[in-house]
Amino acid sequence: MAAERDQQKDAEAEGLSATTLLPKLIPSGAGREWLERRRATIRPWGSFVDQRRFSRPRNLGELCQRLVRNVEYYQSNYVFVFLGLILYCVVTSPMLLVALAVFFGACYILYLRTLQSKFVLFGREVSPAHQYALAGGVSFPFFWLAGAGSAVFWVLGATLVVIGSHAAFHQIEAVDGEELQMEPV
Repeated sequence: MAAERDQQKDAEAEGLSATTLLPKLIPSGAGREWLERRRATIRPWGSFVDQRRFSRPRNLGELCQRLVRNVEYYQSNYVFVFLGLILYCVVTSPMLLVALAVFFGACYILYLRTLQSKFVLFGREVSPAHQYALAGGVSFPFFWLAGAGSAVFWVLGATLVVIGSHAAFHQIEAVDGEELQMEPV
């Protein structure tokens, strides 16, 4: 515990603290805290992708045990794999980039407008939640044309295949020096 604090102090002294590495676009709050916790609990990528640690499970019991234990152990790594697949999907689809730009542009315009004065539509003040719903409604045709629905299902499917196969074929890490005991099936 003390060694981790010393490493964190050394990293902060070099200007590499977790708060400076996180994008400035993520506001402080629950989202930033969640991402910081994920980053803090990430397992070494070397052991995550070590080819010598992959093998075929002997039986269904071992397969199920590997799935459960690896998902628990590599949870943060799997979150970043999922985020990487989302980023890949967005970057490789120009129309999806346009749709996201329209949505965030509409949100930014609404944000700037509310800084000047309250947003009034048909004589009634519009709440921020309704304003963002309006931005979603304006950008919905762009998301429809971009095939955002199929992109979502592609990301979910690719995530299940990549994470499921990794968790099923990666040998279980020994936790806290405890040896795994297999029960006969």
